[in-house]
Amino acid sequence: MACELIKGNEAIVKGAILAGCRSYYGYPITPASEIAEAAAKFFPLVGGTFVQAESETAAINMVYGAASAGDRAMTGSSGPGLSLMQEGLSYLAGSELPCVVADIMRGGPGLGNIGPEQSDYNQMVKGGGHGNYHNIVYAPAFAQEMCDLTMKAFEVADRYRNPAIILADGFIGQMMEPVEFPSQARVAPRKDWAVYGDEPSRRNLISSIFLAHEVLEQHNRNLMAKYERAAEELPEWKTYRMDDAEVALVGYGIVGRVLRSTVDLARKNGLKAGLIRPVTLWPFPKRAIEDAIAGVVRFLVVELSDGQMVEDVRLTVAARRPVGFYGRQGGMVPTPAEIFDVLTGTREDDRVS
Repeated sequence: MACELIKGNEAIVKGAILAGCRSYYGYPITPASEIAEAAAKFFPLVGGTFVQAESETAAINMVYGAASAGDRAMTGSSGPGLSLMQEGLSYLAGSELPCVVADIMRGGPGLGNIGPEQSDYNQMVKGGGHGNYHNIVYAPAFAQEMCDLTMKAFEVADRYRNPAIILADGFIGQMMEPVEFPSQARVAPRKDWAVYGDEPSRRNLISSIFLAHEVLEQHNRNLMAKYERAAEELPEWKTYRMDDAEVALVGYGIVGRVLRSTVDLARKNGLKAGLIRPVTLWPFPKRAIEDAIAGVVRFLVVELSDGQMVEDVRLTVAARRPVGFYGRQGGMVPTPAEIFDVLTGTREDDRVS
């Protein structure tokens, strides 16, 4: 293992290369620009391809082409760029093509600003493109996880033949932390469905168009069966001090790290709090919430948004316990003391619901 002090965005690129990815197509945008910069530097060094596309729309369609040819391919952007990629993501899912897309979230809507937010949750988790599909979505909270979950995302994308998303707020993309990289790189497997151009693969067809109604319905049913299997096999989460918790805090990304400190602060003040940090946002780790319901009296979801993941928590809880919400936006990140005040009801704020 080699250890390096590195930005989270750069850890994504090195993780991708170690996972056997050799094709990167993208367009720079703050706070994700270091991904394209690092890809431009490192991909050619390992015999890979880096192309700065003319737009995000072009980039996602280049990913489609490379994935069709059996490559492990990826792109990266932030909210406005991901909005332009939605049609391409739907085509990738409809054609059952694996790829990895990094979304380093910034403030929105519109151009917003370059501060960290988590406002792309609905866009990535619910599927911002048309049709019946899901993205597989991972939410790193550390630079180490930016590497590890990127490597995992390529394996899972291949296994399920589906786009996988690394969804990180701008904080995680920009902060520098020590990252341990594996010494052994993986080799991308040959895919029997891909079009390599050789004789065995020349009859393979990559397409998402099914003109007969009953054929498209069956295709969608096959996709749904795949997603049901993923919902059983893929959910991941981390917990902290949940064994005797009476209040469960729920948050991902940088918020999950802030909430860990909030738990410690609450415990020092006699409040038995615990943390549930989803690692997969889709499939959502419902079991983590289900396991907590018997022991806690309430939940508090904290997000850098107007409240998006909180809907999935409330759906899982199904009114069996109160589920509160506290959100900051525009690049504002709450402090542990601020969240503790929300927990104890001493903070009067229209962001509390």
